[in-house]
Amino acid sequence: MFTRDEMLDNITLYWLTATATSSARLYWESIRRVQEWFTKSTSDTVDVPVGCSVFPKDLPRPSRRWAARRYTDIRFWSEPERGGHFAAFEGPERFVEDVRAFFRLVR
Repeated sequence: MFTRDEMLDNITLYWLTATATSSARLYWESIRRVQEWFTKSTSDTVDVPVGCSVFPKDLPRPSRRWAARRYTDIRFWSEPERGGHFAAFEGPERFVEDVRAFFRLVR
């Protein structure tokens, strides 16, 4: 979890740069499509190398079996014990470890 000061720093960054609306807009405009990816069959695939870190408190939380149908070249898969939607903020060390581990595999 993050401290009150860290949360205020993050909120202040959005406030001062006037980017809160544009960052929230992404969620508003894409939530239906993301839900469809998880509930309907699709033939769309992503064929480039992919690294996945699936954090336990993030939603949605895909299974590897589901991900493998859509992402045909999963090179790295991780399911850390902690973390959620803001994993890079909540546990930056773990997040960086996973990013580095993936890129070691694809360089």
